[in-house]
Order: sequence, then C-alpha cells, then structure tokens
Amino acid sequence: MPVAPLASVLFVCVHNAGRSQMAAGFLGHLAGDRIEVRSAGSLPGDQINPAAVEAMREAGVDISAAAPKILTPEAVQASDYVITMGCGDVCPVFPGRTYLDWALEDPAGKGVEAVRPIRDEIRRRVEALIADIDARPGA
Repeated sequence: MPVAPLASVLFVCVHNAGRSQMAAGFLGHLAGDRIEVRSAGSLPGDQINPAAVEAMREAGVDISAAAPKILTPEAVQASDYVITMGCGDVCPVFPGRTYLDWALEDPAGKGVEAVRPIRDEIRRRVEALIADIDARPGA
C-alpha cells in the first residue's frame, strides 16, 4: 500500500523558469516521494532557464524535462507549504497553508557562473525546509 506524502510544497516565482524549478528539483531529489512537489509561475516563461538547467546538472539534479506552469488557485489550495520567490502578492492565500517568502536573486539572463550561488542558497533552504517538515508532529 503506498504511503501518503508527509506534506506538499508549491514553489512560486514569476516565470517558473529558474528559482522555483531549481527548488522543486532539489526537493524532489532530496526528499523523494516523501514530500509532494509542485512549482508554478504568475507569468510563466517559454522554457526553463538553460543556465539553471546546467547549474542543477552540475549538482546532480536533472530539471531539463521540466516546463513552466501557470499558477492556479487549485495548486495553492492543494499545497501545505507555499514558498514564493519574488512574485509579490499575486499568490492566492488560503487558510491553513504555511506561506514563506524566500528573497533570492533572479537567475534570469545570468550565466551559469552567476547561477551557482543562487542554486547553492536554494539547496540550503530546501534542506532546512525538509528538516522542518520532518520535525512536524506526526511526521
């Protein structure tokens, strides 16, 4: 019988092409199926940022098959944690969700060298998030 995930997390940024995709990639990679992962953007781009794909590949995480998705109220409502990254007040708010805002530099238009420190900070924050979720009562 499959085990239900401990929690569900939605990462949101404007274009859903860099920060939120890297965060979703790390969470899926580090937590496996223990935590359900979603990502979306308020104004999704056409493709994932190639520098973000390369930076994540260097870290052993493949996000090359990911595609930007539009943020919907249903995705927010279905998530326990909603983590925004520079999308301001466009994210709908539902009671009972944990909302976090991660102030992270936008990797748009930057080369892989400039994206690496952003990637590393995202990994640190995702690792802390996993530890917080694991420490919840009943986890």
